[in-house]
Amino acid sequence: MKQIVLIPDSFKGTMSSAEVCAIAGEAFARELGARVMRVPVADGGEGSVDAFLQAVGGEKVTLTVSGPFGEPVQAGYGLLPGGAAAVETAAAAGLPLAEGRLDVLRATTYGVGQLVAHAVGRGARKLIVGLGGSATNDGACGLAAALGVRFFDESGRAFVPAGGTLGRVARVDVSGLLPALQGVEIVGMCDIDNPLCGAQGAAAVFGPQKGADAAQVRVLDDGLRHLAQVWRRDLGADVLELPGGGAAGGMGAGLAAMLGAKLQPGIDTVLDTVGFDSLLQTADLVVTGEGRLDSQSLRGKVVVGVARRAREAGVPVVALCGDVDGDLAPAYAQGVSAVFSINRIARDFSVLRTRCRQDLAATATDVARLLRAAGWGE
Repeated sequence: MKQIVLIPDSFKGTMSSAEVCAIAGEAFARELGARVMRVPVADGGEGSVDAFLQAVGGEKVTLTVSGPFGEPVQAGYGLLPGGAAAVETAAAAGLPLAEGRLDVLRATTYGVGQLVAHAVGRGARKLIVGLGGSATNDGACGLAAALGVRFFDESGRAFVPAGGTLGRVARVDVSGLLPALQGVEIVGMCDIDNPLCGAQGAAAVFGPQKGADAAQVRVLDDGLRHLAQVWRRDLGADVLELPGGGAAGGMGAGLAAMLGAKLQPGIDTVLDTVGFDSLLQTADLVVTGEGRLDSQSLRGKVVVGVARRAREAGVPVVALCGDVDGDLAPAYAQGVSAVFSINRIARDFSVLRTRCRQDLAATATDVARLLRAAGWGE
């Protein structure tokens, strides 16, 4: 019996990775009689915690924390087997929580720090922090403040910086950091490799989608650059050019500077956690996918991350995607064997999203039928 590893990302705004697994998995099992191993994943953004829990098991813990503007929100994290915990930035500081009232100058990651504190209080010895989907640009200062880091202005007054007040930070003191964090391994999951500042930095690239106009982007970028100078002086941490430092409004750099975190592509963290390399040892085919395959997909997204690992194991990879844009040669070079768009009609996304599940089922069926016609059946 042929074995297929089905390991997609969510199709943002339409289907969760678990839904994609269920729909496509049924088609491949039905048409090919294959054994389908379903591994829903995410690369650090919204849905990462649930993907981890579905893939490896564990416990979802929900509590009330501070939202992006200080309001109480219900947010959760995952306690995973082996003493790890998965935390999403998006759970307490995500764009959906700020919908209709975007204000990146005020938004804070304080609630994410509260999730981290709760997780280590439950005994977590490794923290996997997803850095996607934030409404913030505070360089993780809110998160750090919730964990005992103190920030002082020129007059010596302590305050919790947000994106618009990073330039006021005159001194950072980590001596009050939560004792329970001692010895805890922290991994920041990045689905991008953008640096902290500059034309490719957190503010310039992602600030506009968080509501920042051109003038505010300059304020945010200047604030992050100033903060990096303070980190270097007070903590000896040089993170200005750190790949991924710009993730989640500078949270990548902040985690590294203030908590000693290691940053790595989100998909690599996921693949290690779910034991993907072991699954490849008996796989005949890998099927992956995401909502849009384009040039950004080469910067740490799920499809290419999966393909790189599969290529090393000599396993072919098929990608089922929504939109497909640009030259696919770089994706093929990374190990993707073939790409299929699930969009069956040329219509606006507002229409396509209403029929995405039936279109995914139909496309997966067609791919499976093609494989069967080529003799790739039971």
